[in-house]
Amino acid sequence: MNDYITGSVRKIIFRSDNGYLVGIFKVKDSTGSFEYLKNTSLSFTGYFHELDESDNYKFFGSIVNHPKYGEQFNVTMYERVIPEEKDSIVEFLSSGTFKGIGEKTAEKVVSVLGDDALKIIIDHPEELLLVQGITKKQIDTLHNTLLEYSSSYNTILKLNDYGFSTKESMIIYNKYKAGTLKIVEDNLYSLVEDIKDISFKKVDSIALKLEYDRLDKRRVVAAILYTMEELCNTMSHCYLHIDMIYKFTQNVLQTYISEELFIECMNSLIVDLKVIKTDEKYYLRSMWDAEENIVNRIILLNKKKDDKIDNLDSIISELEKNNQIEYNEEQKQAICNSVLKDFLIITGGPGTGKTTIVSSIIELYRRINKLSYEGLLRDIALLAPTGRASKRLSEKAMFPASTIHSFLKWNKESDRFQVNERNKSDVKLVIIDESSMVDVLLFSSLLKGLRNDTRIVMVGDYDQLPSVGPGQLLKDLIESELLNVISLKKLYRQGDNSSIITLAHDINSGIINENLFNVNPDLDFIETKNVLEVLSEICDTYKDDSYNDFQVLVPMYKGINGIDNFNKKLQDIFNPKSKNKKELLVGESFYRECDKVLQLVNMPDERIYNGDIGIISHIDNKDIVVDFDISEVRFTPANFNKFKHGYAISIHKSQGSEFDTVVIPVVKEYNKMLYRKLYYTAVTRCKNKLILIGDMEALKMAVANNNQDIRMTSIKEKLINKSI
Repeated sequence: MNDYITGSVRKIIFRSDNGYLVGIFKVKDSTGSFEYLKNTSLSFTGYFHELDESDNYKFFGSIVNHPKYGEQFNVTMYERVIPEEKDSIVEFLSSGTFKGIGEKTAEKVVSVLGDDALKIIIDHPEELLLVQGITKKQIDTLHNTLLEYSSSYNTILKLNDYGFSTKESMIIYNKYKAGTLKIVEDNLYSLVEDIKDISFKKVDSIALKLEYDRLDKRRVVAAILYTMEELCNTMSHCYLHIDMIYKFTQNVLQTYISEELFIECMNSLIVDLKVIKTDEKYYLRSMWDAEENIVNRIILLNKKKDDKIDNLDSIISELEKNNQIEYNEEQKQAICNSVLKDFLIITGGPGTGKTTIVSSIIELYRRINKLSYEGLLRDIALLAPTGRASKRLSEKAMFPASTIHSFLKWNKESDRFQVNERNKSDVKLVIIDESSMVDVLLFSSLLKGLRNDTRIVMVGDYDQLPSVGPGQLLKDLIESELLNVISLKKLYRQGDNSSIITLAHDINSGIINENLFNVNPDLDFIETKNVLEVLSEICDTYKDDSYNDFQVLVPMYKGINGIDNFNKKLQDIFNPKSKNKKELLVGESFYRECDKVLQLVNMPDERIYNGDIGIISHIDNKDIVVDFDISEVRFTPANFNKFKHGYAISIHKSQGSEFDTVVIPVVKEYNKMLYRKLYYTAVTRCKNKLILIGDMEALKMAVANNNQDIRMTSIKEKLINKSI
């Protein structure tokens, strides 16, 4: 029983109702017979009250060899590891509270001043002069900030005792100050609503340890809000039905809740206006407000009378002459309406000239308003949802473009947009490309940052996948049939590239013509039962291509033909292990220098966004530095979950991007992911060479399946009702 391993839980694989768990444990240290396990990851089993991935644990037990899963650590007893006092002080001083004090400086301070460092800093700050390299500004920061927080230190320690980390305790204290303990003792669950960085699961585990009743109304109310937010984020709904909320709330709490108690708690949320109920639809307040804001603003813009512009036809003719192009009737209508209407939607598939029209709109606006280039930059905002989409748009339109987040100046500290209803932008025309990717919450935020008379042009492909976030904005707006919508149908990308474009439009029409494949050099289909083997051969051919030019797009993550398995194999092809490249074990995967990685979340302060692709430029001690073209971003271990290998990526993550060469596997095992809109989106990511591999029958199944995820939204309905 004396031997043990210490470390952290990386993943829970299985959890039973009686507390039996199977998971992955990252061993940081070990003793005795377990010493060989140090710095390894292994699976563990046992019975646990609760485990938190943010904490460190000491596991006692024995190694067993499972006939199927191999070596496992069978835990017979465990305890949460309380950090050593010096470690706690270092964490406290480098937690972000003391501006300009990083981990290295904190370690130096504690090394010199010892366990009494905090008391010495308060009573005798001059002792800090003994710390090599410390500046007077840092000494003043440490002394003054610690004086401010000295009265709160007991509160921090108390929160630590509850189970919050030092960082979480500091966030909580910064929110409530002197009232922290009273608020925590009155209703621990209020932290979930008030503080974005404190999760429901963390608070709930602590509340149960503090012997909150499982049916405590405060617990049920918090769980309802958490459940609604999770369902809206994962299923992209804007509203929910009561039976769905009831079912999933019980799953979250792992407790039966009577209908009477559930309805009572839901009604209290409705009374407090945290939930809006109308026609048996239940909205989180944020979702309701976002939809209302969008509908009201668009109705206002749509009702405005058209502008009158003299000689518009002659200006269009000049554009055609200068650009050596002849617009078709739909394109002319789109370009003209962009300066006549206050709200316009331009939709069309690949090759229909959407980007050409964007460039023409900018030039038309310049001529009509007799603007210099500087004047254009002042008046027009060219926007896209992702970094890659904005970069591509800027290159094609030959005009600076930015992400919506950058335009709205997202502030990391406050988690708010600095361009908002109280600080509006002065731009007069906003053009949003890839509008199908824009979710309801982001579009509402954009509208708040624009003046009521700002002209808006939305450009996008109605037939592409909707946004990852809540809603189906472009679809709802178009299907309301109340707005100015121009549909581009004529194809312009012909000739050598016609096979890819033709395939995209065939898929959209529910057609697969096998004679289209393996004729022109731009489109191949390779029939095979061994997708990974053929994929490896193809990738070996393209391994010297730029990481931006070649991409494998896959519908799902798991399985032998899933993204995770592909990335393990493709890493060996594109970036094999080498003595000259540093590498780091993250979870169960090795990341090495020169690896291609995919960004998974928006980090606007670093100018990188969900779906951006970069290369690991170097590994610095325990940090990974990724080059995303426009900036290098340093990831610490706490942020390693924000990226993953990018040799194969999901079709959803590829939206807004284009690649010279694209490989798309299609096999029947993809099952529910075989549907038309998904493969249409994948095919339209390709510019020059498209290779599909797998089963032709699976492709036919996908194209024949026009079923779509049903998203519960009400923008279309509200537009119609409010326009009557």
